[in-house]
Amino acid sequence: MKQTSGPRLPIGRFLTIAFTWLLPGLGLLGCSTLIQPPENTARPATWEQAMQTFDHILNTNVDDQGRVNFAAIAKQPGELESVVKAISEQSPATRPDLFNSPAKVLAYHINAYNALAMYSVIQTGIPQQLTGLTFFRFFLFNRIVVGGETTTLFDYEKTIRKLGDPRIHFALNCMSKGCPRLPRTVFNAEHLNAQLDTQTRLFFSEPRNLSVQGNTVMLSEILKFYTGDFLAKAPSLLDYVNRYAPTPVPTSAKVEFRKYDWTINRWPAAESQS
Repeated sequence: MKQTSGPRLPIGRFLTIAFTWLLPGLGLLGCSTLIQPPENTARPATWEQAMQTFDHILNTNVDDQGRVNFAAIAKQPGELESVVKAISEQSPATRPDLFNSPAKVLAYHINAYNALAMYSVIQTGIPQQLTGLTFFRFFLFNRIVVGGETTTLFDYEKTIRKLGDPRIHFALNCMSKGCPRLPRTVFNAEHLNAQLDTQTRLFFSEPRNLSVQGNTVMLSEILKFYTGDFLAKAPSLLDYVNRYAPTPVPTSAKVEFRKYDWTINRWPAAESQS
């Protein structure tokens, strides 16, 4: 299904409107859930150790297509729980001595978001899709803890966006099929710029995210959700795309957006849970 370009409704505004109108009727005020590991979860000795653990999780449970073996992680959640525990206690706000450069801060937030999204999928029962009420539960009602502060994935993403690098949209991952491919390694400050460039180029190398059909350029809906972030760095969406696309696209072309796929990006499919 194709969606033509037109008046843009940012995902943040969509969520706000939907939240305002649907919440009273659905009676979901009491359904907020704190996504926290058990109290007796082992605490990593250092942040570096936590990232080594998350790196192992990614390398072991993510395939080359970025699909996650959620069932395997759910059966032995201890490693991921320890990473979530570390995120809940340490952050650039609580440990500025550890995260003393913009690259360290951004790498922290990307890794933290991805780990928390992965854990939230498991805590939400590994749903088939992030649609309907599950969408609201996942992004708005599941409460996460980052450096002692309670937030939601929706609000946490807004915080990360304020750091001003639109390449995060090709690194942050809500674990659905429409997301950029989840890498099998963590992001680190030393190589962050190169990693973000690689992720962005990979994203635009995939036909599902960028293709040309006649005089129409088909883009992932991510470019529609966050248009303002990209236009802060380029005069048009296609000008931004051309910085990373393997083959430049005509900037005068019509732009259409492919419908976002909110299906959970899991493997093996036979072990999925509803």
